[in-house]
Amino acid sequence: MRAYLASSIGVACAAALVLPLSLPASASTPPTASSPGASTTTPGAYGPSGAVAASSRTSAAPAGDVSVPGSTQSLPLVTLRSERAGGAALKGLARRDVRPFSLVGVVWDDPDAELHGSVQVRTRATGSRTWSGWQSVETHNQAHAADPGTPERDSGTVRGSTAPLWVGASDGVEVRVRAEAPRSGAAPASLPRGMRIELVDPGDEPSTEPASEDTAQGPEVPEGTDTGTTSGQAPAPALTPEESAASAVNAELVPLGATEIPELSKAETEAAFADQFGDEAMASKPYIGPRPRIITRKGWGADEKLRERNFVYTKSVQAAFVHHSATGNNYTCKQAPSVLRSIYRYHVKSSGWRDFGYNFAVDKCGNIYEGRAGGVAKAVLGAHTRGFNTNSMGIAVLGTYSQSTPPSAAVTAVARLTAWKLGLYGKDPRGKATLTSGGGNLYKKGTKVKLNVISGHRDGFLTDCPGTRLYGKLGTARKASAKYQGR
Repeated sequence: MRAYLASSIGVACAAALVLPLSLPASASTPPTASSPGASTTTPGAYGPSGAVAASSRTSAAPAGDVSVPGSTQSLPLVTLRSERAGGAALKGLARRDVRPFSLVGVVWDDPDAELHGSVQVRTRATGSRTWSGWQSVETHNQAHAADPGTPERDSGTVRGSTAPLWVGASDGVEVRVRAEAPRSGAAPASLPRGMRIELVDPGDEPSTEPASEDTAQGPEVPEGTDTGTTSGQAPAPALTPEESAASAVNAELVPLGATEIPELSKAETEAAFADQFGDEAMASKPYIGPRPRIITRKGWGADEKLRERNFVYTKSVQAAFVHHSATGNNYTCKQAPSVLRSIYRYHVKSSGWRDFGYNFAVDKCGNIYEGRAGGVAKAVLGAHTRGFNTNSMGIAVLGTYSQSTPPSAAVTAVARLTAWKLGLYGKDPRGKATLTSGGGNLYKKGTKVKLNVISGHRDGFLTDCPGTRLYGKLGTARKASAKYQGR
């Protein structure tokens, strides 16, 4: 990969764009089993450029490590014999007091076992006697995962899991998991073995927070706002080695410890490109959207001790898959960092993934967040679209949009992010890209598939994601993204 090194553009632009034009496999960095052409770097490397030796996977910090903010309670589900109905298996937990948590999900031992049935939870708000009604948890989460046959998928730590559900600050829980009712004459349905409810506490809020909905603003439609974070220019003191590594991969953009990557205008973005590669290069790749403001992992408070140590890359970014997180819409944008920290912990500690699954996240106010570590401008291998994680990126819009219409701010943020990131790799948001399936329920492994450059998760895997209402907005996002690129 050729890194687009930093350069200043006047007083208003203290940090510049990093542009990886391509990610050729280095002779000294053989592809790993993660994916065709994927490479693994050491923590301080600025992406897969130059000679970088592939290194072994490392374990996340123990759950009981007091230095890890937040916590996860894992409670085994039991058979609820008194409530068996129609021969369908029923497991769960009766109402009980627990330590504070804000997000729930159910996991089980075998990642290949699907949960054919329903999961519902009731929770009690912290410090009150008020219990919520029954809330449904999305059970078909296997669509969001590392590709089959990759080290992340075959690590031995991966579990089957539902989608996580954000319930807000709670200290009581009740759970029921009911298998599908058997068809007439069929054997009773079963549930996966080793089922547990995961109760995730996101930990303390970071020192800076995103803005609330009523102050969000932006061009064309409200798409985000000054979240109260620093300008991204003042490095935070006393970074841990893990924090330094996660920040160093963005060092061509901002100083170490920055909580956000500031936006650039299109002219500034293009000027930085031309300054690095020359006017001739700019003439051959003129369609790069303005870089949007991105809140870094440091900005949303990611605990870098949770993830695996190294970063894994693919050759390019040919397509963007849009998702919804299926965590529900009952959050404020002020709470978005807590939602992200909860999903991150659920992905790593509960589901057994190496890191946060998505490359980026977008909240309902249009704020954009760095997701999986490795560098926002680089081709980081994610675990978002099973079978199509190679040479793509995943964007999760926080919320559930099967029946709820996504805010225009979130759709605009998707357009702005894709205009920039896809532009770095020369992709037209209105065009098509050919990807090779890594294996899934729509396309067999090795199948070459032509997809929209901006696709929904359901285009690559049989799933409801990103929800019917958000999926219906992708045409709008493609047009707006192309317009931001100047097409």
